[in-house]
Amino acid sequence: MTISYQKILSSSKVRPYLFQAHFGLEREGHRVRPTGELSTLSHPKCLGARSFHPYIQTDFSETQIEAITPVFDHPKQALQFMEALHDVIIRSLEEEELLWVQSMPPALPENEGDIRLAELEKEKDVAYRQGLALKYGKRKQMVSGIHYNFEFADVLLQAMWEQQENVDFQDFKTEVYMKLARQYLRYMWIITYCLGASPRAEFGFFTGEAEVPQQPVRSIRNSKFGYRNAQEVFVSYQSLEKYYDDLSAYVEEGALSEMKEFYSAVRLRGGARAEELMESGIQYVEFRNFDLNPFARVAMDEDTSRFIHLFALYLIYMDEEDCTDTSQRLGYEINDCVALEHPLKKTNYYEEGQQFFSQMRHFAQTLNLSQEDQGIIDKFAQMLEKPEMTIAGQMELAYQENANFALELAKDYRKKTYQYPFQLAGFTDLELSTQNLLFDAIQKGLKVEVLDAQDQMVSLTYKSHTEIVEKGNMTSKDSMVAYAVMENKVVTKKLLDRAQLKTPKGQEFREPSTALAAYPLFKDKPIVIKPKSTNYGLGISIFKQPATEAQFRKALDIAFHEDKEVIVETFVTGTEYRFFVLNGKTRAVLRRDAAHVIGDGLSTIAQLVESKNENPLRGVDHRYPLEKIQITETEKLMLEVQGYTEQSIPEKGVRVNLRENSNISTGGDSIDMTDEMPEAYKAIAEQVARVLQVNITGVDILIEDLTDESASDYSIIEANFNPAMLFHLYPLKGKGRRVTMDVLSYLFPEVFAS
Repeated sequence: MTISYQKILSSSKVRPYLFQAHFGLEREGHRVRPTGELSTLSHPKCLGARSFHPYIQTDFSETQIEAITPVFDHPKQALQFMEALHDVIIRSLEEEELLWVQSMPPALPENEGDIRLAELEKEKDVAYRQGLALKYGKRKQMVSGIHYNFEFADVLLQAMWEQQENVDFQDFKTEVYMKLARQYLRYMWIITYCLGASPRAEFGFFTGEAEVPQQPVRSIRNSKFGYRNAQEVFVSYQSLEKYYDDLSAYVEEGALSEMKEFYSAVRLRGGARAEELMESGIQYVEFRNFDLNPFARVAMDEDTSRFIHLFALYLIYMDEEDCTDTSQRLGYEINDCVALEHPLKKTNYYEEGQQFFSQMRHFAQTLNLSQEDQGIIDKFAQMLEKPEMTIAGQMELAYQENANFALELAKDYRKKTYQYPFQLAGFTDLELSTQNLLFDAIQKGLKVEVLDAQDQMVSLTYKSHTEIVEKGNMTSKDSMVAYAVMENKVVTKKLLDRAQLKTPKGQEFREPSTALAAYPLFKDKPIVIKPKSTNYGLGISIFKQPATEAQFRKALDIAFHEDKEVIVETFVTGTEYRFFVLNGKTRAVLRRDAAHVIGDGLSTIAQLVESKNENPLRGVDHRYPLEKIQITETEKLMLEVQGYTEQSIPEKGVRVNLRENSNISTGGDSIDMTDEMPEAYKAIAEQVARVLQVNITGVDILIEDLTDESASDYSIIEANFNPAMLFHLYPLKGKGRRVTMDVLSYLFPEVFAS
């Protein structure tokens, strides 16, 4: 089949779809002790069962964790998900274990028998690994890498195919992938040169070997000393039929135990099993010759992932000099030489590399690729001139400065992962409660998908069971009516009053003028003015002392700014507590102290606020467990009531409230009180949930005296349809309560029962 790919890809009908593709990543890495030796611990139990976990598996050995992303439409998305998997893995490790950052394993035991095979449930999986150990030795199997799964989108292939005549689409698609595979194998030395990252082997890797390379090199892993089949195993890529027949023959004669034992730099994939290839056709290719980049937290960076995509497109675009096995064998030969070159010296194939990148630049200019993409090509081309820019070159320089640099990088990555333990890398655009729910879901082995980031809507799946969750805890277990009732404070109050549950007395106003005219009714009373429907405590003003008419008017303006209806009710004294009620039971209780500062006799209130806001748990826009205290009109009004301004210097030990409502989202403090809270008050919160017919809610209750066994002196402030679970996970003081995991257990009892 003669196809002019340059003409096809240059077509105005094809170029709009040029970068339409699908991507996935698989990354292996060993668990090690803080001192750098292989861990002696088993696969972390909190990571769920390996028999069904979609993202976190075990490769050859018990210490070798494999992280697998879903398929995405952009390589950046796959990297972001890998970042999330890295967070989950690191925070699931025990006894301060680390994730080894290099492809070459850490120091191995002198006795190969001390290397533990993966302790899997299925006998056939264990038997497969035992067979590999016997054939290749356990040490070779301990090498790790990162695989790049690549698929041209059908819309691109369709557009390309339409430029041909009298060609079957499936045949055309097959030939595109076969050309990509042949070209990749011919020029894979470019990848080994630029991205090879296994220049040295640690102690114990070459134990008993008759031949050992002169180290350092560019990539032990991609050399003849690395992870590959016996030399006599040669599979042709001239056609799909030849590829499949060769594999089948090697399996039949016993050279390979099964097709997945073929360790080529490129594998053709047609489904979950290689044996499905002829039936389903080539669906995607798996590029397997990438060493772990120790300088990238997840072993690959964005420029590299984009370069691989550009590399694949160019391999299709460029003319194929020879499509026979001779070209393929030449590619292997060159790659073996490059892999064993010194990492700080120019390659012996410098001239071919120069020509390759020169033509690749021409390709980028002809197809009018972005300046950013052309810059990435230039960056990799520059590595030919400066081998110290290659990853192996950088590693060798790092080795020369500090032989333990890899271990220190592993420690640094762990430290950074724990720097913001309340966030989930890759999903930081979502609210924190949703991030933590996704963390727990991934850890337990549920499939996750963000359906809409703006609305915080995610899909969670286990086998055929799927749940849609909004904002972390709004689920199908509650009706729209239940949410509407909790959002409407007037309706909530009526229902609770009918159930003889205590609530503050008050009135509802629809017009600012009508509300202002009612001031005489409230002028001698402590009051609360708040919007009828609100969240995060927005628009609420509290007056423990009677408000002046000017203060009353200002508070009404603030409340009406948030909603067209406003409630004015009696202020009830007591301490405010948040009860998180799930499926009829109180799972966590939090005392919420209003935003405040304590005077030191020297600092102004503004300075005290600034100092308190330095706490690492405090941030803005609900991206941290605690919000920074803001001095807005509401805070200024509260200060005025107490006789202060921002520049006032309160005496030492004097508490100054910046807010009277104790919402954490407006700068309040959070103190866990789950164990200290009497059961009688928990029962009241549970009754509130039953009355409102809601399964997941946050009930706010003012309590005067916790020691009152009769539980008679309380007042229910509101019930929340979207209670911020994060406050319970990371309180300022006290024990964190993993209510996100409770929600998952409620939604997927079958997962937690297994």
